[in-house]
Amino acid sequence: MAAKSQGMLAGKTVIVTGASRGIGRAAAALFAAEGAWVALAARDEAALAANAQAITTTGGQALAVPCDVADEVSVQALFARVADAFGPVDILVNSAGTLVNVPFVEMTVAQWDHVLGVNLRGTFLCCREAFRAMIPRGGGIIVNLSSLSGVRGVEKFPGLSAYNSSKFGVAGLSELLAVEGRPHNIRVIAVSPGAVDTEMLRAAAPHLKAGMTPDEFARILLFLVGPDARPLSGTNLEIFSNA
Repeated sequence: MAAKSQGMLAGKTVIVTGASRGIGRAAAALFAAEGAWVALAARDEAALAANAQAITTTGGQALAVPCDVADEVSVQALFARVADAFGPVDILVNSAGTLVNVPFVEMTVAQWDHVLGVNLRGTFLCCREAFRAMIPRGGGIIVNLSSLSGVRGVEKFPGLSAYNSSKFGVAGLSELLAVEGRPHNIRVIAVSPGAVDTEMLRAAAPHLKAGMTPDEFARILLFLVGPDARPLSGTNLEIFSNA
């Protein structure tokens, strides 16, 4: 497939997880508009197909790949399919996420494992496959979505013990991967936004007023994968947006 000849990401292969909705969908659309070959990954096949179709209708290059990021075989298949279609990944955006809003004493092991599986294990699995693809090619960029829920000292809300724990883990993993990626020219950044206008925000803290839209946040992600953000590897960018 031929990429657009112009745009900040022209010729780049990008994987965006959680691309069926919210931030992931907005990031995939923007990156494609900037000339990238974009693979959209999530579990919702119908939503993925619709989002990919919207991109191709406007002249972008998109591939919908159903994937469960918590499953090792599914993640490996995602990266293999993208490599066959577009070439090895240059940029990975780990946007897939989930939560349960349950008081801690009522939390089941299955609920805990599900949230940690998608948010933290999924980030680990996708980052590992990205490292394996990027090291032989001499580098790449990974952006992991954490949250202000995973930042020390920021207000926490009842019922989100699994979500908060997973996002602390994503931030810590990102910091370590930036160290291990540096010799291979792999840049790793975590981003911890506040209230973004998504379904997840409404499930987590419906009393909060969103401070930014997914499209606005996608533009921040675009900056982070661009050349001007090169010095930020290892950063956890905390975004205290105001409504």
